[in-house]
Amino acid sequence: MTFIKEYYFLSNFYPVEVEFDGIRYPSSEAAYQAQKSLDPSVRAKFAEYRADIAKKEGQKVKLRPDWDSVRVDIMEAIVKAKFAQHPDLAEKLINTGSMHLEEGNWWGDIFWGVDKKTGVGENNLGKILMKVREELRQASKENG
Repeated sequence: MTFIKEYYFLSNFYPVEVEFDGIRYPSSEAAYQAQKSLDPSVRAKFAEYRADIAKKEGQKVKLRPDWDSVRVDIMEAIVKAKFAQHPDLAEKLINTGSMHLEEGNWWGDIFWGVDKKTGVGENNLGKILMKVREELRQASKENG
């Protein structure tokens, strides 16, 4: 699967505002890239960037020293924020049922997704989405 067409809402590039750590970003991608820096002024700049620009600018940021150890937790927190702030998207995520969510891509990202050419990848974004889906499903049962 790739996060396009009816599943585009699963993508971090999906254009929906996400407030994270007191800043409103135009996408979860921009929010994530901003967290690479501990400098509040650098983070604030990402609030102005579309997802594609944020990804490019994120490659230029001086990485915070703990980045490798915190990036998965940060992504999970941002994904949770995205769906908590947009109940319509949370419902769509829940409605994917038990579907295996895999961020299939053609650009070789084997950390967050799976390379469609080789079938290799850790699919960390997909795993986070499935975890968040289950948490949303449980919360929905408890509340109603």
